[in-house]
Amino acid sequence: MIRLYDSARAQVTPLESRDKGRVSIYLCGPTVYDLPHLGHGRHALVWDVLRRWLIFSGLEVRFVSNITDIDDKIIARADAEHVGEEEITATYEAAWWAALDALGVARPDATPHATAYVESMVELIEELLERDVAYELDDGLYFDVGAVADYGLLAGQSLESLRSGARVEANPDKRSPLDFALWKNAKFGEPSWSSPFGSGRPGWHTECVVMSLGLLGDGFDIHGGGLDLKFPHHENERAQAVALGRHFAGHWVHHGWVMVGEEKMSKSLGNFTSLTDLLAQTDPRAYRLLVLRSHYRSPIEVSPSTIQDAERALARLDALARRFELAPLAGTTLERASSFEWRDEERALYDVVHAAMEDDLDTPAAVAVLFEALTRANTLADEGEGDRARSLAVAIGACFAGLGLRLVADASALDTETATLVARRDQARAQRDWANADRYRGELVALGWIVEDGPSGTVVRRG
Repeated sequence: MIRLYDSARAQVTPLESRDKGRVSIYLCGPTVYDLPHLGHGRHALVWDVLRRWLIFSGLEVRFVSNITDIDDKIIARADAEHVGEEEITATYEAAWWAALDALGVARPDATPHATAYVESMVELIEELLERDVAYELDDGLYFDVGAVADYGLLAGQSLESLRSGARVEANPDKRSPLDFALWKNAKFGEPSWSSPFGSGRPGWHTECVVMSLGLLGDGFDIHGGGLDLKFPHHENERAQAVALGRHFAGHWVHHGWVMVGEEKMSKSLGNFTSLTDLLAQTDPRAYRLLVLRSHYRSPIEVSPSTIQDAERALARLDALARRFELAPLAGTTLERASSFEWRDEERALYDVVHAAMEDDLDTPAAVAVLFEALTRANTLADEGEGDRARSLAVAIGACFAGLGLRLVADASALDTETATLVARRDQARAQRDWANADRYRGELVALGWIVEDGPSGTVVRRG
């Protein structure tokens, strides 16, 4: 069974699933009030890779990721643009799914929307009031974090330590600055719902408790998200479940940030780059490969140089696919290793990749092994070992399918003129016709391509 770093235990631990052969995952999804940035892209890719690999390894996965469609930021955006909140959420949810589709991220099994679960949230808040772990102030209902003995578990700090470092809150009447809103009383012009404690809307920290337990049940296996959600959002979710006596997530898994210089990329810092813009300027698969080459818990820098490096590596993979005419994999289908034939050398390759992935999702090690195999496949082909080379190439493509990276063998990845010149140049080089090889290189350069000689043939990329 795969081993993952558990934020609650502060160590890498085996994933002990509730149901044998099945894994249930709840992932905090986006608040749809703006275009997704690169951090959101990494977030989606990391969890897509984990989900795909678990399935590739033979497990059944139930994957749920929510949509927050009511929030202060949504209301503020709607007010600024003089439109309804529904228009804002519809616009930016569509942008979210379009970006994920472009990245090749498989859709979740369920995508619960917060507004569809308000009634269930009201019921949860009523129970918290009955248990005397919630209290009322002028502006709404709050959760008393002091009622949870191990509050701060995910942050790795005691309640007293968190209190001493807490910032001053807008409402000084709270019992503790760490107490959080369960229900916000209605304000003029804002969306609201009726409840036994008055008209208003639920706080953000309550929605995922209701949706995860409602759709996956008590003791579901993994609750995930970015490091920025670990505290206070995930801690506050956990606190409510503990106060209710519910068995919440068995494992807490968090991924690192996208960095810009020394800062994480986020909308609040004003340094985000639209994921939509990146996907319009480069092959979306390059971003997946960049994410795969970084460990999920480490920060990752996305810059023109790192993207170009990923594009060069991707071109090597596509050249391999062209050389051996590999079938396209890793589309909307979630592949399984059992669907492929693994000979001795190919089985050994899969075993090494599988071992890396089982060791806290070590995608950098897995990708490095696959690129070493790529070089070997080309070497075998150059030495006349065509059958062995092709079998290894197929295994490489299958392993990358398990990571969600589709290799492109056909010329549709390039325009017709470029693809023809690349093929002619490779043929000329194979025949040691250096004059024509140079001529085709010149024609490619004239079309704006940077031309490189890779171990598997001509590699072209934009500067």
